[in-house]
Amino acid sequence: MSKRNQHVVPREDGWAVRGAGAQRDTQLFDRKQDAVDRAREISQNQKSELVVHGQNGQIQYKDSHGNDTFPPRG
Repeated sequence: MSKRNQHVVPREDGWAVRGAGAQRDTQLFDRKQDAVDRAREISQNQKSELVVHGQNGQIQYKDSHGNDTFPPRG
């Protein structure tokens, strides 16, 4: 399995999980939180980044599960 960031993106009929650069959605959910939970699982397994988008498509937040080059201090 290749290491690619996982995005949670809005769709007309719900929320999708999609790997960065992928042609198709990995999975579709009715609820955004369900999509975030699944994308988090995948990104933790792949040690990649989770990118969550809002209803307007803009990035709301990111969560890194890999080798962070700038980890938080303290």
